[in-house]
Amino acid sequence: MGQDTPDPGVGTVTVRRGLPAGTEQRAAELYWTAFGRKLGPALNPPDKAVPFIAAHLNADRAVCALLDGQLVGLAGYRQGGRGLTGGSARAVLRAYGHLRGLHRLLLLGLFERRPGPGELLMDGIAVSPGLRGRGVGSLLIEEVTAVAAERGFREIRLDVIDTNPRARALYERLGFTAVRTEQTPYLRGLLGFGAVTAMRRPVATGAAAER
Repeated sequence: MGQDTPDPGVGTVTVRRGLPAGTEQRAAELYWTAFGRKLGPALNPPDKAVPFIAAHLNADRAVCALLDGQLVGLAGYRQGGRGLTGGSARAVLRAYGHLRGLHRLLLLGLFERRPGPGELLMDGIAVSPGLRGRGVGSLLIEEVTAVAAERGFREIRLDVIDTNPRARALYERLGFTAVRTEQTPYLRGLLGFGAVTAMRRPVATGAAAER
């Protein structure tokens, strides 16, 4: 599966499943550009966070966008207990030290999400800043939707924070509907956002979902 979309301004963007070997560092950089503000309190400094993310990516939980062979976007999803980004508690402690690592584990626990029955939970979407607004994000979400349909999921869910209205507007244009907003004012000073909205999009189901 995959999609090729010509853009007269930038050439042909190709969407494929998985991450090509050797793109882990670039994938982590894109992910950090998109989510560093949110994840910073748990994983800063960036020169430690990016290598940590790169070392613990699950390539089989990704779809990616390539331009002239270069990674320019990726989206992840969670299935079977694994998402795009990983890293065990032991890995966090090893990377950050025991005392500082325990604090970071507590913060990372605040981001933990679990899918409901029949849901494919997205695990982040990131597009190179120079290509935002050119439809790359839409292509990535459509490919995740195709994955969900083939594996028998009834809907896709993603969560968007209140400080990212641009992302929410994109998701709404692509057929996602807000179903629940959790107010988290106690996190605003700590993590920089005070509410998280769950959004869902139905999909046509295909084969039975992998469990």
